[in-house]
Amino acid sequence: MIDLTLNTDLARTILTGFVHSEISRVGFARAVIGLSGGVDSALSCYLAAEALGPQNVLAVRMPYKSSAQDSVEHAQLVIDALGVQSLTVPITEMADPLFERFPEANPVRRGNVMARLRMIVLYDQSEAFRGLVVGTGNKTEILLGYTTLYGDAACALNPLGDLYKTQVRQLSRAIGVPEAIVAKPPSADLWLGQTDEGELGFTYAEVDQLLYLLIDQRYSPEECVAAGFAEKFVAAVVERVRRNHFKRVLPPIAKLSNRTVGYDFLYLRDWGT
Repeated sequence: MIDLTLNTDLARTILTGFVHSEISRVGFARAVIGLSGGVDSALSCYLAAEALGPQNVLAVRMPYKSSAQDSVEHAQLVIDALGVQSLTVPITEMADPLFERFPEANPVRRGNVMARLRMIVLYDQSEAFRGLVVGTGNKTEILLGYTTLYGDAACALNPLGDLYKTQVRQLSRAIGVPEAIVAKPPSADLWLGQTDEGELGFTYAEVDQLLYLLIDQRYSPEECVAAGFAEKFVAAVVERVRRNHFKRVLPPIAKLSNRTVGYDFLYLRDWGT
């Protein structure tokens, strides 16, 4: 068994410092977070509230008519525990006209629409609240491409992107996220009965172990099989990581000059600060 245990005190210090520095360095002092009722968004909210003060965090709930009731209730647990500002913006009346226009749309298409509508709401509130959108995607989701491009993958900064899902749970418990949120089956809540692990076909505990070897330890697929992982499982995960790379990078630019943005023109992030 591979040990993915975090030093939670150190991680907490680093991540709250990251949130504060990345927001303040560009002249902001506030954060906006889409609060789903799941563990990832709850942890991001806790970190932002600690880094910036709860009065400077806006938690936005964006339910669709099929959203689970406990999603709304669990989000409220976080709002009440932290004392952050909050707003509820239902997306049903935004999504349904498009669904009526394309009745043949499958659950994935519909889920992508809802994820992107939620990001429209968050970026509108980013301007209204004068705060940056803080991401909620973890390392497991990012590597597997289990995100909606320009939906839940969109943000100004992401404190969770280098934490595997199992580490998100560990840090969440250490920081005080309610156990009802930490322990429930992960779900994007995009359609009735949807769960992450049911859709992926494997558990986060299983895939985090494999991803750690592939990514952090640079194991080859063959070495992962030798370490005890099923060959079919390894091949499926490697393929997911490979074909979803486009979700992890900015769109490539065709190179014509000798100073192309993203290739040769690479100003330091902290230039001028």
